[in-house]
Amino acid sequence: MGDILSQSEIDQLLHALSSGELDAEELKDDGAKSVKNYDFERPSKFSKEHLRTLENIFEHFGRLLSTNLPGYLRKNVSVEVMNSEAVIYQEFTNALSNPVLLGIVDFSPLEGSIIIELAQNLGYAIVDRMLGGEGNPLEKSRDFTEIELAIIERIYNVITNLLPEPWVNVVHIEPRLTRIETNSQFAQIIQPSEMAAIVTMNVRIGVVEGMMNVCIPYSCVEDVIDKLNTKFWYASMQTLDNENYRDVIEVMIARARIPVRAVLGKSTISLNDLLNMQKGDIIKLNSKVEDELSVYVGNIKKFTALPGSSSDSYAVKISSIIREEE
Repeated sequence: MGDILSQSEIDQLLHALSSGELDAEELKDDGAKSVKNYDFERPSKFSKEHLRTLENIFEHFGRLLSTNLPGYLRKNVSVEVMNSEAVIYQEFTNALSNPVLLGIVDFSPLEGSIIIELAQNLGYAIVDRMLGGEGNPLEKSRDFTEIELAIIERIYNVITNLLPEPWVNVVHIEPRLTRIETNSQFAQIIQPSEMAAIVTMNVRIGVVEGMMNVCIPYSCVEDVIDKLNTKFWYASMQTLDNENYRDVIEVMIARARIPVRAVLGKSTISLNDLLNMQKGDIIKLNSKVEDELSVYVGNIKKFTALPGSSSDSYAVKISSIIREEE
């Protein structure tokens, strides 16, 4: 943005040209300039509105990562979108270190692929954690082995499978991880001079912190670039079928497994009696045979029931439901 002149600088330049202080011929380059047609209706670069929409999409993506990755890494994971910018692809590749973790993701049905770059220390921490360690990175950087890349590929597949949901308001995608590269020279998915959007996210796995960059070439999202605006994005969210969404939530909740226990009664005995307890000993409870049992869902009393049996198993018959509002 440093090449853009302010209004005062433009006025000074025009005044210098009109007064003869500055010769216009001196400003001309000796070499001929190449002319390229520019379509103002479909610009070949990302606007601020496009970048803002991408940030919204990847904020949703970050929340999915924060809730899904802990199930694989057994560590707290937090993901935060830092910023987004439009750069030339060559600038992105020149800034990459060596070795580097680059996941090439096919963005079907859109044309082309995107790149998900993961910081080296995050890669080492993932390998250490997946192999039973504390999730600590290496003190000295080195190349990744084939076994380590196979482990990291599992996490990359998890990350890739989470992409469709954040993009559903723009386009229904079916992303697929095609390969992982550790050398940026083998990740030339587009021309070096082509524009790309870079979304930078800060990823924290336990105490290890690093950056994850997502490179989205303009040619990849060119067909849906008109939909990359917040007005269209939020309008699409409001047109979702709320009934279907509620049904999906109900099905997911219905599949949740929660502990249920029926309490016959309570008693207090000494530690000495517990240690000397033998088969056939009797423990006196604080309830009677005809009393109803308390049934707990988790740690909350939700039902009362009568004891019984079903086939060869013990069972209880629900006699009343305890509702909080009552």
